[in-house]
Amino acid sequence: MSAFGIGSNGGRRFSNMIKEQQKIPRMTVITIAGLLALGLAAGYFSGLVGIGGGVIIVPALVLMFGFTQYAAQGTTLALLVPPVGILAVWKYFQDGYVDIRTAAIICVGFVLGGYLGGTTAVSIPQETLRKVFGGLLIVLGIRMFFKA
Repeated sequence: MSAFGIGSNGGRRFSNMIKEQQKIPRMTVITIAGLLALGLAAGYFSGLVGIGGGVIIVPALVLMFGFTQYAAQGTTLALLVPPVGILAVWKYFQDGYVDIRTAAIICVGFVLGGYLGGTTAVSIPQETLRKVFGGLLIVLGIRMFFKA
C-alpha cells in the first residue's frame, strides 16, 4: 500500500514516485475536509472570475498544507486535467459566452506551452520558482487592479 492507500503500480509503490513524499500531508479527516473546502473555493472562483488552479490552489497547498512548490504545481495540474471546470464552461457556453474556435486554438498552444513550462519548472531551484510565481501574481494583480 502507498502513502495514499493505493496498491502497487507496476511493482513500484505509488508513494515512491513522489519525489518529495514527506511534504504530502497525511490524509486525516481534517486534511480531507480542508482539501474539499479548498476545491470548493477554487471551483467557485473559477466559475466566478475564471481563476482557480494557479491563483488559489497552488498558494494554499504551499502555505496551508505544507506542500513544496513542485508538489503543489504538479498536484494542481493533475486535478485540473479531468474536469477543467466543465460545469462552469457549460454554463458560460449555454449563455453564449464561449468562443469555441478561440478556445481550441489556444488549447493547441497550451498543450505545448504546458509541457515546456513543466520542463522548465522542474529544472530550476524551487526558491527561484516560488519567487517567479509570486512575482507573476503581483504583476498581474497590479495590472488588473489599475485597468480602466
